[in-house]
Amino acid sequence: MFIQTEQTPNPATLKFIPGRPVLEEGTADFRSVEEAAGVSPLAERLFGVDNVAGVFLGPDFVSVSKSDDAEWYLLKPAILGVIMEHFTAGQAVMNKGASVDAGEQDVREEDREIVSQIKELLETRVRPAVAQDGGDIVFQGFQQGVVYLHMRGACAGCPSSTATLKMGIENMLRHYIPEVNEVRAV
Repeated sequence: MFIQTEQTPNPATLKFIPGRPVLEEGTADFRSVEEAAGVSPLAERLFGVDNVAGVFLGPDFVSVSKSDDAEWYLLKPAILGVIMEHFTAGQAVMNKGASVDAGEQDVREEDREIVSQIKELLETRVRPAVAQDGGDIVFQGFQQGVVYLHMRGACAGCPSSTATLKMGIENMLRHYIPEVNEVRAV
């Protein structure tokens, strides 16, 4: 099994591509071993590697974030070993019945059409681009002209995430949907 590794815009996160599906649908983000416990055997095993601070599972990749004081040249071989062992043993990435993706706030009836347009733009234009960088941006809500998005994987804590939100996503949404005034990270 050959696992490709790619850098992300976030220096604390690397993207691992095992060459096979990771999740059938959705994404899953774990910031601690406690969050992964009983939900994702793969994420649990990755948190067993010293200095792993986060695990994000995408459709065909695994993004791993490290603690600030750790060095990738020391972590990378152990992470590659865990991922390789997990997939070659045919173990499940997620336990049966485990949920993926973050939930969203309730949407007011008068905002349903706007929310539908926001989700369509995010799904077709934003999420594929950030997935290439090992992350995800998930719609959380829309209230009084403000779109709330949850940054996950490599996007969480990325130095360029604020610029991506304001200069990229906010400008695009405001261009296509005049009711959008601002975009905020949750």
